Amino acid sequence: MQGADPMAGSARGEKDVASALSGVSERSFFASHPPAQLPSISVERLPGVAESGKGLPDRAAVEPGMERRSDWRFWRMRRLSLAELRVETAKAIATELDRGAAFLLVPVFLAVGVIVYFTLETEPDWLPLLAAAGAVAALAWSVRARHTALLGAVALLLCSVGMIAGKVETWRADTHMLGSEVTTRLTGRVVSIDDMANGRTRLTVDVVSTERPALRYQPERVRLTARKAPPGLMAGSTVTGLVRLLPPTGPVRPGSYDYSFESYFDGVGGSGFFLSGLEVSADAPMPPGARIATAIERARDAIADHVRGTVGGPEGEIAAALIVGVRAGIPEAINEAMRKIGIYHIISISGLHMALVAGTVMSLMRGGFALFPDFSSRRSTKKYAAAAALFAIAAYLLISGMVVAAERSFIMLAVMLTAVLFDRAALTMRNLAISAIVVIALSPHEVVGPSFQLSFAATAALVGAYAGWADYRASRPAAAAIRRRSLPGALMNRFAMMMVALAATSIIAGSATTLFAMWHFQRVAPLSLFANLAVMPIVSIVVMPFAVFAALFMPFGLDGPFLYVMGKGLSAMIGMSEWIAALSPLDAVGLVSASSVVMVTIALVIATITTTWLRLAAIPLAAVGLLMVTQVRTPDVLISEDARLVAVPIGGERLAVNRSRPNAFTIDNWRRALDAETVVKPDIGRDQTLVSTADAPGPTEFRCANDLCLVTHVSGKVVAQADSAAAAKPACTLATVIVIDDATASDPCRLPSVRVITKRQLARTGSAAVFLGDQPDGARAQVRFAVEADYRPWHVQRRFSRGARGLGPYEKKDRKPTDGPKPEQSAGD
Repeated sequence: MQGADPMAGSARGEKDVASALSGVSERSFFASHPPAQLPSISVERLPGVAESGKGLPDRAAVEPGMERRSDWRFWRMRRLSLAELRVETAKAIATELDRGAAFLLVPVFLAVGVIVYFTLETEPDWLPLLAAAGAVAALAWSVRARHTALLGAVALLLCSVGMIAGKVETWRADTHMLGSEVTTRLTGRVVSIDDMANGRTRLTVDVVSTERPALRYQPERVRLTARKAPPGLMAGSTVTGLVRLLPPTGPVRPGSYDYSFESYFDGVGGSGFFLSGLEVSADAPMPPGARIATAIERARDAIADHVRGTVGGPEGEIAAALIVGVRAGIPEAINEAMRKIGIYHIISISGLHMALVAGTVMSLMRGGFALFPDFSSRRSTKKYAAAAALFAIAAYLLISGMVVAAERSFIMLAVMLTAVLFDRAALTMRNLAISAIVVIALSPHEVVGPSFQLSFAATAALVGAYAGWADYRASRPAAAAIRRRSLPGALMNRFAMMMVALAATSIIAGSATTLFAMWHFQRVAPLSLFANLAVMPIVSIVVMPFAVFAALFMPFGLDGPFLYVMGKGLSAMIGMSEWIAALSPLDAVGLVSASSVVMVTIALVIATITTTWLRLAAIPLAAVGLLMVTQVRTPDVLISEDARLVAVPIGGERLAVNRSRPNAFTIDNWRRALDAETVVKPDIGRDQTLVSTADAPGPTEFRCANDLCLVTHVSGKVVAQADSAAAAKPACTLATVIVIDDATASDPCRLPSVRVITKRQLARTGSAAVFLGDQPDGARAQVRFAVEADYRPWHVQRRFSRGARGLGPYEKKDRKPTDGPKPEQSAGD
């Protein structure tokens, strides 16, 4: 060995040191223990030290993770008294704070403040919010010498800051919302174009002007549907046409997602459709910002058309959705199949896609640098690759339409890639906390939405599980060298490890997000684990990498082979999705208790942030939350906000409705909320009598005659829906609840035992849920409305609708005849 190169030994030593350092958990650097208790590297692993045997500290005192294992042995070996438990708890809390848990809680308390603001019944003024924040800041300053009190005051201050952030965003949005339905001639500039699966075209339009009538409080942006897009229509075009505008709708039932809330913060003041063919005129002058946005949108449309034309079929629509975020053309049957088996996250550009794009670019860059060993041995190629990946996901964000989910995922990955540039660990809870703080600061309203909650719950669980696994591996003794495998064996081992990682990822992320999905969507995917194991290898290995290759070679016209392979992968994905969806049982789960969601959220925060035995506190909290899932009062009657649709569960997982062609979206939401499988259409007849319906022995379907529909609830109580007060009058002696689809009507019964709900009430307060089961005979049914208190800014427009003002549908007055010639009508009349 005398002829050995001394530099080789030095290089091996440096690699051994680097390997030893990589086993140290990053959280240990936050600790402020005495030197003897610091988690450190086992000196036996360092070259040249183990042989000397000098100066070796006790291994159990320095191995990373040994302190945690000794904690577990401590709990097993003895039973603590109350005083000792308090001491150990204080020590554990001090350890958590030393490891940076306080900073990890910053986005949590900010989010709490945001949620409190958006769930208030009335809109708070600026003065109370600022005064509360100032008072809490003064309190924090006064107790700065008392550590525990200071932490509590800072937590309250962060909640106050979160409330102010929500107020600032609400003030900044200030969206003009349409108050009532109106027909007008509209001129506007096209912002975006979506070709829908049913052949129609959906336009997002910035309103320039309206006429006949000219709206005094016109919305600044609307979404309109046209039967056919005329030639030459593109982003930035100026369009004119006769449109029917509708105000934003509220929740389809009390407690469900508020679509007027979403429209308010999206800046969309109304929706509607073209009554006549739209006319395209020359592009109007635009400000610089609008010109840039228009150029990006036109590039997106061109890429989407190219991808659709190359791939073709539903695969082409999904490929366009994955590359540029245009997903309106995906057939609804495929969307529903993927929702049913829990893989719809593949379609929506989010963290998965950003991570796959970044990983593909980094792999390509590092593989390219490996071809130049002289350069790669002297430079940190990982940083160059991270910088290229950061640029790639920024370009991906722009070309994908900058939807909220993509923006949030970009922020999370940008923080992690920036950490790599500065030689910090990328996948840490601290980086996730920074990402959450940035997202909350930019878009506070996203905190109350499902996308934010599902995304951060899954990511926090995965990062926490990864950190725990890394600590566990670091605490184990160094493994013996693994024997070299043959190429087939190595490939099989790599595939097996990938499947295990996919299964673990699916289980962890699914466990963290299932309750949130049940709370928001009242559905669960029983076969999501099997579906993700079957589909995700195709997406990760074939679809997304070849999408990146196609995007790189598209400017040179060489993207055809890559799009072909991507299309074949999507065909396999669609086939598997439909096959698994056919095997999946019913996914409706009914309503979920809000208290259970709160308890499980607290448990998730504790489990992902803590690193000591305090993590055990998450177990009883999660158990209590799961036991409370079904502790929710289910409504007996649901009523739409336009008073036209009423649904009543009649037993046997059946839901009776009063219309033969009910709104599909509303009925699907109600069916899942009431855990019903079958929708029973009404029995419409002419000679039907009310007495036969009321005396029916059990629950029946709606029976309709003479503008009146009746149904018997499982409790034996009768629910009626009528088109007018006159039609409702005969039901006063039979029904417990009467819904009248007439804003001009009043209570025709005037009986204390009959609850009458008119169209005017619903126009003011939104959809309604009625509770019958717990009411004694003779008592009025309890009703909960979607908007019961004072209007928030996204509900103010409700008071201006014709229904809320007690007015009937608008009827065009006939023109008085004249002796002279009739004026010619214009094309828009």
